[in-house]
Amino acid sequence: MARSVYVAGLGPGVGKGTVALGLTELLSRHIARLGVFRPLVAGAETDPLLTLLTERYTRSTPAESYGVTYAEASRLVADGRREELISRIVERYRDLERTCSSVVVVGSDFADGQHEEGHDEFPRELAFNARLATEFGSVVVAVVSGEHRTAEALSAAARSAYHSMTDLGATVLAVIANRVPDGVPAPTGLPVPCWAVPEVPAVAAPTVAEVAAALDATVVIGGPAALDRDVLGFVVGGGHVPTVLEHLVDGALVITPGDRADVLVAANAAHAAGTVTLAGLALTIGEFPDPRAVRVIEGLNTGLAMLVVPTDSYHTIAAADRIEAALSTATPRKIEAALGAFEKNVDTAELSRVLDVARSSRVTPLMFENDLIDRARADRRRLVLPEGADERILRAAETLLRRGVADLTLLGDPDEITRRAREVGAEIGSAVLVDPGASVWRDRFAQRYADLRKHKGITLDVAYDVVRDVNYFGTLMVAEGLADGMVSGANHTTAATIRPAFEIIRTVPGVSVASSVFFMLLADRVLVYGDCAVNPDPDAPQLADIALSSAQTAAAFGLEPRVAMLSYSTGSSGSGADVEKVAAATELVRARRPDLPVEGPIQYDAAIDPAVAATKLPDSTVAGKATVFVFPDLNTGNNTYKAVQRSAGAVAVGPVMQGLNRPVNDLSRGATVKDIVNTVAITAIQAAS
Repeated sequence: MARSVYVAGLGPGVGKGTVALGLTELLSRHIARLGVFRPLVAGAETDPLLTLLTERYTRSTPAESYGVTYAEASRLVADGRREELISRIVERYRDLERTCSSVVVVGSDFADGQHEEGHDEFPRELAFNARLATEFGSVVVAVVSGEHRTAEALSAAARSAYHSMTDLGATVLAVIANRVPDGVPAPTGLPVPCWAVPEVPAVAAPTVAEVAAALDATVVIGGPAALDRDVLGFVVGGGHVPTVLEHLVDGALVITPGDRADVLVAANAAHAAGTVTLAGLALTIGEFPDPRAVRVIEGLNTGLAMLVVPTDSYHTIAAADRIEAALSTATPRKIEAALGAFEKNVDTAELSRVLDVARSSRVTPLMFENDLIDRARADRRRLVLPEGADERILRAAETLLRRGVADLTLLGDPDEITRRAREVGAEIGSAVLVDPGASVWRDRFAQRYADLRKHKGITLDVAYDVVRDVNYFGTLMVAEGLADGMVSGANHTTAATIRPAFEIIRTVPGVSVASSVFFMLLADRVLVYGDCAVNPDPDAPQLADIALSSAQTAAAFGLEPRVAMLSYSTGSSGSGADVEKVAAATELVRARRPDLPVEGPIQYDAAIDPAVAATKLPDSTVAGKATVFVFPDLNTGNNTYKAVQRSAGAVAVGPVMQGLNRPVNDLSRGATVKDIVNTVAITAIQAAS
C-alpha cells in the first residue's frame, strides 16, 4: 500500500486542489489515520487548501502539516542552503508521517504568487517536487492543465509530464488532466492510468465573497448564502435599462455606478421574476445606493448581495477578471462541485487499485460517512423529498445532485421551489418538481389509499384530500414504484412522516414492528443504537425483532453486529419484570439467529468497556466490544442517544427506519444539510439492498 501520495501540479493554474481534494476523499474511505502535508505554504493559517483538507479529513492542525513557509525557504536559498531546506521539509514530513497510516502531499506551486521575492533562486519547481516525492517515498499523481487544449495537445502534455517526472526519479502512478474542455477525451499513450476532469464553472468561478474580498468591497446587502453564489461572468450596467436587461446572463455579477438606481432595481426585478439568475451586484466609484431604491430591492427579497467598491467600472472589471477561485472551508458548494467532478470522471476503483489501498479494520466516522456517499453513487436510486421548498432540503439536494448520490423528486409548488432555490443560490436543475395537488398521479394514489384504508372508513373523496399531503403523496410514490425511497421530517413531526409508511408500505413479513436506529459516530468508532424513536415500550418478541433488525442494518452498512441487549442488570445479577423482558428477548434472538453474537441482559458499561466486561462477563463474545446497543424502551434509548450526542460530541445519524417493506426515513426538525445528505445516502443504500 502506498504510504504517501504526492499530488504534483505541472504548471500554474492546473487546479491540483480539485485533485488533492478528490484523492483525499477517496483515501478517507479506507484509511483511519490519514494525514495531509504541504511542503511550502505562505503561512500555516493562511493556506486555504491545507486548512480545508486538515479540518475535513485529519486530526492534525495546519501548523503540524507543512514544511516551511515561502519566506523561510527564500532565506535558506538566498544563503545557499538548499540542502538544509530539503532536510527541514523532510524532517517535518517524517514527524507527521509517524502519526499517520498514509499521507497525501500537495506539492508546491512557485507560480502561484504566494512566495516572497527571490523565488528565481529556487530550483525549478518540477525538479523540486520530484526530489521531495523521492525523499518522502511517495508515489506521484501528476496534474496537467487541459485548459484550451485539443485532444492531441492534451495527450502530448500528459506524456511530457509523465516522462519529466520519471526522468527525475519519481514514481508516477497516474496522470490527471484538469479543466479539460467539453468533448476532449482523457490523454492516451501512457503506461499509467490517465483521466480527464472537465472544466466545472462552479469550481473555477470565484464566489461573490471572494470578489468582495479582492476588490475591498463593502457589503451593503447580503448574508452568507448571497455571498456564496458563483460569479460566472460580469456585465457592466452602463446603458439604458432595456439594453442592460438584454445583456443580463445567468451567473453574472452586474457592475454599475452606485447612482444608477434604475439599473439596480431593474436587475433585481429581473432576477426576482426568474428571467435571469444573477450572482449579485457591485456598485462602483464608492457610491452608495439611494436608500429609497434599497428599500424597494429589499422588498423584492431576491437573495442577491450588493457590494460597493471604491474603483471605477473599468478598473473594477480589470481587477475582478484576475480573481481566481480557491477551495476552502468557506466554499462548501465548491467542495461538493469539485468532488462531484472528480468522482464522475476518475475511475476511483481503479485509482484505489493502483494505490493498493487496504481498508482499515476500524471504521471511523469519516470513513463511514464517505462510504455512504460512495455506496449510494455506485447504485443510484430515485428518492423523493416532500419538503421541496425548505432551504436545507434545497442545499442538500444541490450537494446530492452534484455528487451523483441519487436522482431526486422534490414535492411542492414548482414555482415556489424554483423561487426559493434562486433566493438561496441552490442549483437543482436536474431535480424533478411535482405538485401533489396538480399531479396526474393524484387520482391513482387516491384510489390506492382508499382501497388500503377502506376498513377504517376511508372513502375515495377523503382519500383524494389525504393524498395531497406531501408525506402521503411521497409515500405513495414509493409504494407505486415511482420512487425507491423517501426522506422527510425537516419541518414535519416524526408521526407525520412515518404514519403514512405504517399505513401504506407496512412491515416486512415476519417482523412484528417497524423500528429505528441511530448511527452514533463517535471519535474513534461507529455504534448502532435502537430503538430510540418509534416504539415506547416493546414487549419481548418486539424487542427481539428490534434487535434482529438492528443487527441486519448494522451489517448492511459495513459494521460487524455484536448485539448488547441492555438492562440495569448484567447477567443474573438482578431481577424484575424489565430484566426478565430483556432476558426473554435475548433468548428469542439466539433461537432465531444462532450465528449472531448477542448478550443480555447487560449494562451499558459492561457492553462497551473491555475492563468492566472482564470483571462482569469475562467469557462473553459481546461484552466490552458491542457494536449494536438495543435499549429496553424508548425512554431509555432516546435519553441515552441524546446524552451521548451532547456529552461526547458524537454525531447522531438517524433515526433510520427499519423493518418496512420500502425505505422511508425521518429527519430531525433541527437537521443540518449534512444530516440530510447522510440520511438520503442511507435511504438510497437501503433501497438498493
